[in-house]
Amino acid sequence: MAREALLDRVPLPSGQCHSMACAGDPEAAARRYETLLLDFFAPGPPCFDLILLGLGEDGHTASLIPGTPAPRENDRLAVALQAPGDSFARLSLTVPVINKARCLAFLVSGEKKSTILHQVLEGPPGRFPAQLITTEGKDLRWLVDKQAAKLLDFKTGLLTGSQ
Repeated sequence: MAREALLDRVPLPSGQCHSMACAGDPEAAARRYETLLLDFFAPGPPCFDLILLGLGEDGHTASLIPGTPAPRENDRLAVALQAPGDSFARLSLTVPVINKARCLAFLVSGEKKSTILHQVLEGPPGRFPAQLITTEGKDLRWLVDKQAAKLLDFKTGLLTGSQ
């Protein structure tokens, strides 16, 4: 989806995008992706220029689902997981890898996301996986529409602007 909507519209070398290949055994797919990242970013640790994130109604992001061990994984680069109630596996980067990105952007839209967006940005820290995303002092952007932002207190300085 991000490739079609955004990346295919800019002159970006194809080798600069690192999609996760999810076919086959999920744990093997996570290991393959870790190897891809280690090879591409060698000799240093992975550091993406940009990571686009969403926000789930349960506070998840990047398939880092509440109630699973994935949000607290600190040793791996990528993990396989299955959310409670799902019949399919997911792959995700881990929080340390995401937080090393030079720029992170959360894209959040719709009234259904207003409550969780309010809880994530203005509630107590550490309740939701999305609150673990910090970028270690680098560029973190929240791109939200009016419906999603309707419960936010703009006086907090978290968000500014007339929209």
